[in-house]
Amino acid sequence: MPATDFTKELAALIKARFPIIYVVTWEEKRFVDTVKAMIQDTSLFSKPRPVWEWTVVDGFSKNNRVEKGDIKTPMRALEFADELEEDGILILKDLYAQLALPNCEQNVIRKLKDLVWRIKEGDWLKTVIITGHDKFIPDALQKEILIKEFALPTAEEIQQVLVKLVEQNRQNQRLRFDIDSNNTIARLCEAACGLTLNEAENAFALSMVNDGVLNATDVSTIAEEKKQIIHRNGLLEFSMPKLKMEDIGGLENLKKWLEKRAQSWSEQARKYNIPAPRGVLITGLPGCGKSLTAKTVSTSWNVPLLRLDMGAVFSGLVGSSERNMRTVIQTAESMAPCVLWIDEIEKAFSGVGSSGDSGTATRLFGTFLTWMQEKEKFVFVVATANNIDFLPPELMRKGRFDEIFFVDLPTRAERKIIIDIHLKKRLTHPDVIGNLKLDDSFIDPLVERTEGFTGAEIEQVVISGLFEAFSENRAITIDDFITAIENTVPLVVTQSEKIRAIREWANVRAVSATSINHKASNGQAVNNDPKKPDEEASRGGRSIEF
Repeated sequence: MPATDFTKELAALIKARFPIIYVVTWEEKRFVDTVKAMIQDTSLFSKPRPVWEWTVVDGFSKNNRVEKGDIKTPMRALEFADELEEDGILILKDLYAQLALPNCEQNVIRKLKDLVWRIKEGDWLKTVIITGHDKFIPDALQKEILIKEFALPTAEEIQQVLVKLVEQNRQNQRLRFDIDSNNTIARLCEAACGLTLNEAENAFALSMVNDGVLNATDVSTIAEEKKQIIHRNGLLEFSMPKLKMEDIGGLENLKKWLEKRAQSWSEQARKYNIPAPRGVLITGLPGCGKSLTAKTVSTSWNVPLLRLDMGAVFSGLVGSSERNMRTVIQTAESMAPCVLWIDEIEKAFSGVGSSGDSGTATRLFGTFLTWMQEKEKFVFVVATANNIDFLPPELMRKGRFDEIFFVDLPTRAERKIIIDIHLKKRLTHPDVIGNLKLDDSFIDPLVERTEGFTGAEIEQVVISGLFEAFSENRAITIDDFITAIENTVPLVVTQSEKIRAIREWANVRAVSATSINHKASNGQAVNNDPKKPDEEASRGGRSIEF
């Protein structure tokens, strides 16, 4: 097995005589196998060293043989590591449980502190490695122990598992394997990225037994397995929406911007030396398509959508919020390429730096900002916000998000598209349509009457009109929709002052999601100089065409 970046770094730490290393991983066996292979690599070590493993059940084992089975307490394990008179790597698998306790035993903390210097100044080349699924380090040991992350397996490692599983089952007459194409294997392995090796093997095995065939269509089965795994942590919601960009009425500026960045994580994009986009912040009025856009991005880019529940991140236990945020980041990066959708982000970070903030929101905000600035994996963040005033100014600085878009009330041209989309979506049965013709003569009167309506309000108008016809068991008429319009009090009436304030903010700080052509088709002036906002620009963002 060729040396990886992780094994090279770990080998360097061991040779540099770092006494205690804490490795964060869910995969104990894979990590131990990696260490054993690393020790045998002559390019990294001049001679192999024994690898000891300790658990509270078996005590110490060496080279897969239990040799010190009576050493089953954390304190005895540390004493053994201290007294061992030979070179070696000691992997303590269950010590994290003691360190994770709110009141970790003081004698364990003291022994670890003493062990640091005993190993450094001793005659034997010893390294203690503690493994755990999260960072469980008491404050008193923060400066004594080095922390390393053991990343989830790569697509190449997952492919080795897949090939081995297929070879083991080739002779099974009930199974068929249509994976001769390298592209099929690559798609299956790419779909399994983000899983542990054990989870990936389980997903492949499930794909085989479901229909007796393993082929490219099993990508959906693997995606479903990932969905269940992510669902268990309660912080992220996994989905593969069926919505398309065509389902969004208008917002052509925003849609074109997103379309130009499709496949920006691919090998082809690397040829152009362009950085992968970090994300986009979409602000504006409720019901105008912000959330719908977030869902359609993942569909058009053919990547998973992860929806972040910030309420779950801010859990009640002290310290758990920070751990939850780290879990979110690690999970999202393991799923890359993917879209991370943070809905109503202002509710999560509105209290940052205020007198009511206990410090948790500020720390989480700092962690999020640092990750946004430095992330290397392709996790495209789509953040939506209704009230931009509640967002910390640091979040809107260039370098966090690639662009800030403002979504205003739909223009006349956009309302026509939205009405047409919803009519065609719902008027599918001939008994409901009757003699109706969905042409301009039918749609235009509805467009005129819905001025100031949001996209969501227009959708409800269509639904309410259909209920009118349904209640009388007849075909739909234009009067049904007109009645629904007259019975609707739009947002522009109930929140006119708020809308005016948001537009004034967006005029100089955001790009309009609506294209120039759609604004012009509404009979409105178009501002070609974003530095000199005119009446139309004040209606919602700079009129920049992509």
